[in-house]
Amino acid sequence: MAPKISLTRYLVEEQRIGGCIPAQLRLLLEVVARACKSISLAVNKGDLGDVMGTADSENVQGEIQKKLDIIANEVLIEANEWGGHLAGMASEEMEGIYVVPNRYPQGEYLLMFDPLDGSSNIDVNVSIGTIFSVLRMPEDDRGVDEGDFLQPGNQQVAAGYCVYGPQTTLVLTVGDGVAMFTLDREQGSFVLTRKHVKIPEDTKEFAINMSNMRHWDAPIKRYVDECLAGKDGPRGKDFNMRWIASMVADVHRILTRGGVFLYPWDKREPEKPGKLRLMYEANPMGWIVEQAGGAATNCRQRILDIQPGKLHERVSVVLGSKNEVDRITRYHTESQ
Repeated sequence: MAPKISLTRYLVEEQRIGGCIPAQLRLLLEVVARACKSISLAVNKGDLGDVMGTADSENVQGEIQKKLDIIANEVLIEANEWGGHLAGMASEEMEGIYVVPNRYPQGEYLLMFDPLDGSSNIDVNVSIGTIFSVLRMPEDDRGVDEGDFLQPGNQQVAAGYCVYGPQTTLVLTVGDGVAMFTLDREQGSFVLTRKHVKIPEDTKEFAINMSNMRHWDAPIKRYVDECLAGKDGPRGKDFNMRWIASMVADVHRILTRGGVFLYPWDKREPEKPGKLRLMYEANPMGWIVEQAGGAATNCRQRILDIQPGKLHERVSVVLGSKNEVDRITRYHTESQ
């Protein structure tokens, strides 16, 4: 039997043999993984841990926070602020950035995260997760401010997510492909279970919230209508639709067996380019998908090339199997 490869060993080999990551980034990713283990434990306790239900607060987006949203956010900050790897953090749950306090050494990296994606699914025991992204601090910067975080996704040095489902799975890229790790609860460590993950270029599955159909733009309606027409329609094959309403779970399915995920602009809030957050969701997920051979666009351009203008910028998202993403993007450019 082949020996189990722990996350630590994988990262050490990426540093030593692959030359993909420096030591400080390796240590930072190990800390993030430990924080995800703590969040997983809180999620798994459910009602036994008094973590279910909503809190008496809203986040910067005006969304009612779940208790676990707040817990996960605090776990990630407390785990990462003192290690000396970070200069600052930003979270979907916080209005502004979090600068590492002066009592701790400051590092050369910036960490951004959605502490608990899909939190509307918490109380019904459906898979949820944590999404994170790592950037370098700009060189010759004399202090940490919001502008330091406003880098396009193509500047990421690491990105990943942890999905809390029947298994707790950590998915990670450092620019050398995508690897999956499963939490071995008996050992208390993440173990490599899949390496060089690849998304098929073609698919027969799409994921979108069909209840919003009446609000979609014409190119999205065209694409979905063609899928629904099945083998008798212009696509010449039957499609299945999947929708979990938890981005980590939907993306994880796509990484595992292919598919395309759509969360487009719609007419309910026409002034907003989309609902998902560029910095905390679209950029890390977009890079992971690209590293697995897929594609990610905002329906018109590559997500990783978008220059952010603000910390909580929103964006349309289409990602997954490359040929389907290219088709959806083409439908939008043809409609201009």
